[in-house]
Amino acid sequence: MTHRKIVSNVCESFGDIAPAFVRYSEDVLFEDVWRREQLSLRERSLLTISALVSSGLTEQLPFHIRLAQENGLSEEEVIESMTHLAFYAGWPRAAAAIQVAKVVFEGNK
Repeated sequence: MTHRKIVSNVCESFGDIAPAFVRYSEDVLFEDVWRREQLSLRERSLLTISALVSSGLTEQLPFHIRLAQENGLSEEEVIESMTHLAFYAGWPRAAAAIQVAKVVFEGNK
């Protein structure tokens, strides 16, 4: 299974203040962890979105929702995963995530 390069904005966001964080993000997270062949990029996206929603961490959701779409998840699948998580992670967390997804999807149009 061949994985394409994942492009993030971590260098632009933190390169001037946290070069080690950028290196770990780019070289370890996105070039090693995300490229392991045991899971597809699609599966990794679904897991990442689930972890962010479950933790109530919506700040990075826009990036990961867009990445999930690039990795083959549809808008309906993203929303369905968040709806499913409402029963396990909490209604307010799922509602906040769905609001973020709505903004991302409206920006895609």
